Amino acid sequence: MFPATGPTLSPCIGLCTLRGDGLCRGCLRALEEIAAWPQMGDDARKALTERLPERARMPHDLHILLPEYDALQRALHPLDARPAPRGWNADQLEGLLPPGPPAAAAVLAGLVPRSTGTTVLLTRRHDGLRQHGGQVSFPGGRVDAGDADAVAAALRESDEEIALKRAQVQPIGLLDTFATITGFLVTPVVAVIHPGFVPLPNPGEVAEVFEVPLDYLMAPHNLRSVALELKGRPRTVLEYDWAEQRIWGATAAILYNLRRRLEAVA
Repeated sequence: MFPATGPTLSPCIGLCTLRGDGLCRGCLRALEEIAAWPQMGDDARKALTERLPERARMPHDLHILLPEYDALQRALHPLDARPAPRGWNADQLEGLLPPGPPAAAAVLAGLVPRSTGTTVLLTRRHDGLRQHGGQVSFPGGRVDAGDADAVAAALRESDEEIALKRAQVQPIGLLDTFATITGFLVTPVVAVIHPGFVPLPNPGEVAEVFEVPLDYLMAPHNLRSVALELKGRPRTVLEYDWAEQRIWGATAAILYNLRRRLEAVA
């Protein structure tokens, strides 16, 4: 018989001080990961431990890991561009939006360079949330008064939702603003996420974190249009299926916008 493998041991080596990027100098874990260790199952501990060596080799410029970087640089708006005051889809929502100006929001469209190809990081929201519960989305939310801009909001929300630290992500550009039926004007921030990142979902907000190959999401035949009726008017929403996940609505539309902008510079 093969000997049974023991439980995954803590990577702590007793050098317990924080680096400037918020990771422990000794074990390369974030504070949230250290605090969550006692409650983690062994599979989660093993997955985190296997990613830690990659953090030791973390480059200052994450974009060098991304094969699509040059095309994205041509396709995206600069990070310091002022977001358009009107979503690219606003005409489709004429007469359906709530009264008053839209609330500013931002999401992080994170790209993860893997050996098998670039993937897109997505979350499934907690079923109990008042808005969009159970739906697939990018990390993100409302732009708060303390946020310098949409980029800062997307990074803050990503940290709060999945413990993505600033040193593990590099924003590279903006997509077109998108208007939601709930009255938000969303600025999507495209960013590179280090492959050594291990998400730690906030259980009150995020039920699951998963990745989908970018090639799959950029293939036109994998995106379909679904007709529905809203307030007595016909509407069309976009939708992908991936494994057991339904990626639709604003998230699918933002991915469609990314595809169209990349096609325009191909």
